[in-house]
Amino acid sequence: MITTNPFSILTETVPVIALQSFVILMIALVILGTVLDMIHKKNVKYFFQNAKKAKESATIELGSGERMTIIAKTIVHDIGTTSELGLGKRRVAHVLGMYGTILFWIGSGAMIFFYPSENSTPIAWPLIWHIGAIMTCLGGYWFWFFLRVDVAAEANSVFRIIQADLFVLALLASSSFGLAWSYLQFNNFKGWDTLFLVLFAVSNIVLFGGVYWSKFAHMFYKPGAAIQKNLAEADGSRDNLPPPAEAPEKFGLGIKREEPKHY
Repeated sequence: MITTNPFSILTETVPVIALQSFVILMIALVILGTVLDMIHKKNVKYFFQNAKKAKESATIELGSGERMTIIAKTIVHDIGTTSELGLGKRRVAHVLGMYGTILFWIGSGAMIFFYPSENSTPIAWPLIWHIGAIMTCLGGYWFWFFLRVDVAAEANSVFRIIQADLFVLALLASSSFGLAWSYLQFNNFKGWDTLFLVLFAVSNIVLFGGVYWSKFAHMFYKPGAAIQKNLAEADGSRDNLPPPAEAPEKFGLGIKREEPKHY
């Protein structure tokens, strides 16, 4: 199953142009939702205003080479490894979900646009697609059931759902339904494969069409914020914050009584 292009089997009943149009529509929905989100929350306006203030209060002038080095290091280390989460389960879960999703989406695009027929599909692409979906499910369900702040630290039910959960749930649904559809289609479970194909499509519509209401757009904001933060630390502006106090950190004996988990 994992070496079979599920979209090539689908093209026997659904035109390739329909699949490609669906992907293009999803991309358009992401762009539209992100633009609307930026207009509503004024993220970009705040970002540039903050960058302007930081530049005015900078104590060190960074050269182009230094800036590029900081940006590259931020992308590779801070963003690529989600270092802000520190060492622990949350970081592992996020890395699994992040890279799994990237592989899943890249695999989908490659098989739909470049290898729509089974005979022409290199074995690597179905593997990337299935492994990516599995990684997303592992990281996502681990996070959802065991690592969420309101569950792990605040003792809320794992079934408590709020609007902020839309992105995670839609992403998990997309990966889960995609895997189920691939399995059912490969094993020729007529009817069931169609049902899960529809669920797979609907979950993607919710995921990409719900950008305005979910945390999807944060994937674009957080890298920019991380880069700006590191540049501000390097040029001395510190995002207009005061320098750290020259005093030992004193948290009291209470901090030793339990493992910190109140995020």
